[in-house]
Amino acid sequence: MNISFEELRRVKHSLPTGSIRKIADELSLTEQTVRNYFGAEKYREGATVDRHVQPGPNGGIVHLEDTTILDLARQIINESKSS
Repeated sequence: MNISFEELRRVKHSLPTGSIRKIADELSLTEQTVRNYFGAEKYREGATVDRHVQPGPNGGIVHLEDTTILDLARQIINESKSS
């Protein structure tokens, strides 16, 4: 899946407090790995993620091999809006 880096960051910033931990716990990942998925680059503390950034406007285009984290993040955002 391709998504702009700007949109990926918007999703991350739309998450309610504690969501990074919730995603990490649910998927048995470290919190830093989830942050790296959304654009952080602290690989000493978290794993790399299956994404490739193609430079361009608005931060470029990010190709995500696995959208599980993104899908869960969007689900959390939708649930928080409906409650």
